[in-house]
Amino acid sequence: MVEAINLKKGMVFSQDGKLIKVLKANHHKPGKGNTVMQMDLRNVESGSVVHKTMRPSEKVDLVDVDKKTAQYLYGEGDTYTFMDTSTYNQYEVSADQLGNDKLYLIPNIEVQLEFANDSKLIGIELPSTVTMKVKQTEPGIKGATVTGSGKPATMETGLVVQVPDFIKEGESLIINTSDGAYKSRAENVNK
Repeated sequence: MVEAINLKKGMVFSQDGKLIKVLKANHHKPGKGNTVMQMDLRNVESGSVVHKTMRPSEKVDLVDVDKKTAQYLYGEGDTYTFMDTSTYNQYEVSADQLGNDKLYLIPNIEVQLEFANDSKLIGIELPSTVTMKVKQTEPGIKGATVTGSGKPATMETGLVVQVPDFIKEGESLIINTSDGAYKSRAENVNK
């Protein structure tokens, strides 16, 4: 058992016979009253996401999660295939299990496959950042600086990221996977 105040992103717990993954956990102190935990939680099996408020002292059953390093191979329809890098076994993960994580999947990226205590595949853990190419954005503005308001850019996977005005199509960018924010330009290989 663990108290809600100790829950962090990526942890999995059991509630009413269902496996629940923490997507986001924040302490919130309203003007009046006690501190509460505001969390975004995903039902591992159905993929549904709910916003829930819990008391910090509320207890939940934490589930042991085993992780294996795997490489993303391809996506077909609503199924995404990964290969365990040590055993070469292939695993399929549904789009519902992945949620928004599927927008960060580029060919050959290494992720951690997550298995619940009954050896059931429940999802993936992404690296902290990924490098992607800009597929579409407005033309760059000459003399633009980082401090500008920015513009939307559609990445190769369909992810839309707010980027500085000087970014052009075809550039490789480093994107933070926890919040989908532009971090920096990648060292361009095509220079």
